[in-house]
Amino acid sequence: MTPETWDAIIIGGGTAGLSAAQMLGRARRRTLVIDAGDPRNRFAEHMHGVLGHDGKTPAELLEIGRREARAYGVTVEPGRVVGVADLGERLEVEFDTGRRDTARALLLATGVSDDLPDIPGMREQWGTGVLHCPYCHGFEVAGRRLGVLATSPAGIHQIELVRQWTDDLTAFTAAAEPLDAAVRERLDARGIRIVDSPATALTTAAGVLSGLTTADGAHHPLDALFTAPVPRLRVDHVAALDLARSDQPGSPLAADALGATSHPRVWAAGNLVAPYGNVPLSMGQGSFAGAAINAALVMEDAARAAAARRSAAG
Repeated sequence: MTPETWDAIIIGGGTAGLSAAQMLGRARRRTLVIDAGDPRNRFAEHMHGVLGHDGKTPAELLEIGRREARAYGVTVEPGRVVGVADLGERLEVEFDTGRRDTARALLLATGVSDDLPDIPGMREQWGTGVLHCPYCHGFEVAGRRLGVLATSPAGIHQIELVRQWTDDLTAFTAAAEPLDAAVRERLDARGIRIVDSPATALTTAAGVLSGLTTADGAHHPLDALFTAPVPRLRVDHVAALDLARSDQPGSPLAADALGATSHPRVWAAGNLVAPYGNVPLSMGQGSFAGAAINAALVMEDAARAAAARRSAAG
């Protein structure tokens, strides 16, 4: 395709990117969304906690978002970005096809990838038998035999949280050991079984999670297992911009409340700035960032118009 110039290019066609695109389209900004087609929540069968869309599949929500954005003139294309260069008044975006488009503003909404514990069966069960967010999936497995596999000391919070959804909870704490005495007391007091032997494999029956085996040879029957993967930001394509990172868990991009990053023409929204955020949060951040981008372009348009008038007046 012939290279083009846009008001804004959005890298990432998930809920954050499409929410921003809708705002920019309604602001009559010439906007391109580039969608690699691999959203973080694609492994989940349904979404929950998303007002007005409870029970929809992630794919359904994204299709609605693409349709709405296109209705406002936004271009949504499949593809991958491999590099971004700073040209001063514009940014040059390079695609894996070799095409190079430019834009006055860029929104990063590529989200994160989840690095799961290296345990046999974990990847195959991710999004079905192995879950992350109890607010997203806890209601559907409530009252069953649940487990939480801690991946760090921070996993204690997840263990105590999941207890809200079941009385039958096993905490696999090898990665969080040694447990503080006060923590152990709290877990014991709530009837949570503590297993400190490392997990070695998940077991299944007819493709459905049935339990977890530990290094001591014990088998622990389970109907679902919660764990917190390590989020890995998808930002290799903007490495040349050297964007600032925050010291929050997951080392997300540093951005203000409107999504502005350390680069004056780059905004970010969604899991790139809040790795543990859910779909509604990503929507809100995308919406704010889209409005902020338009506001910045409005100010730039005004400055250019004033400069042109002064120049013409001579």
